[in-house]
Amino acid sequence: MINHLVMQGRMVADPELKTTNSGSNVVNFRIAWSEKYKDRENKCFLECKAFGAQAEFICKYFKKGQEINIEGRLITEEWTNQEGQQRSKIVLMLDRAHFCGKRESGNDVQPSMTPVDMNGELPF
Repeated sequence: MINHLVMQGRMVADPELKTTNSGSNVVNFRIAWSEKYKDRENKCFLECKAFGAQAEFICKYFKKGQEINIEGRLITEEWTNQEGQQRSKIVLMLDRAHFCGKRESGNDVQPSMTPVDMNGELPF
């Protein structure tokens, strides 16, 4: 079976780098995209997660409203809430993130660089 998704959207909020108890860097963020047909607009949001070098890359170079192209696989995260109910959500676990869209004027932090994969290695 194939579980590979490529998406392009806009960052819903500025990403925040966090560190897990084991010392790994992680970022959770959402992207949004929409499509219009006549007078109807469909809006979609997707939860995303990245670890290690990929998390650092996203936090360093992306901010709210900026376009991003992401690749990864869908996973289901499951947990029990405070009321004891089982909960779950679909999350895109990132393998790669890429720049896309226009560069913002005066933004010198967006270099032309090759993204890193989840292991911190170049993807070729």
